[in-house]
Amino acid sequence: MLTNSSDAACSLRGFPGVSFVGDDNGTQIGAPATRRDDVEVTRVWLTPGTSAHASLRIAQAGNYDPAQCQPSAVDGFRVYPPDDTASLFIRYPQPTGCRSASVTLLTVGPLTR
Repeated sequence: MLTNSSDAACSLRGFPGVSFVGDDNGTQIGAPATRRDDVEVTRVWLTPGTSAHASLRIAQAGNYDPAQCQPSAVDGFRVYPPDDTASLFIRYPQPTGCRSASVTLLTVGPLTR
C-alpha cells in the first residue's frame, strides 16, 4: 500500500516494482515480480492521506525442484513505486524465495484504489 503523505493531491499509474530481499542486507533474492497482463492499468488519483494498493501473488518455492530454485530465506520485499528510483522496504520474513533468477515466484498487479 502506498499512501500520499503530502499536502497536495498526486497520481500514480502502473505497476510497482517488487522483489524479495534477504541476507540481512537488502540483497535481492531471485527474479523480480512479473507484471499481470490480464488487468487494465488506470491512473490512480490520491488526495492527501489516501492510499493505493497492488495485488501480489506469491508462488511457493517448495513447488520447484530445489536444484533449480535454490531455496533461500527472505527478509521481506523491496518495492519501487511506479516511475520512481527510491525504494521502500517491507519486512515479511515468512516466505521462502528462490535465489535462481530463472524461477519467478512473484506476480504483481497495477496500482488501484
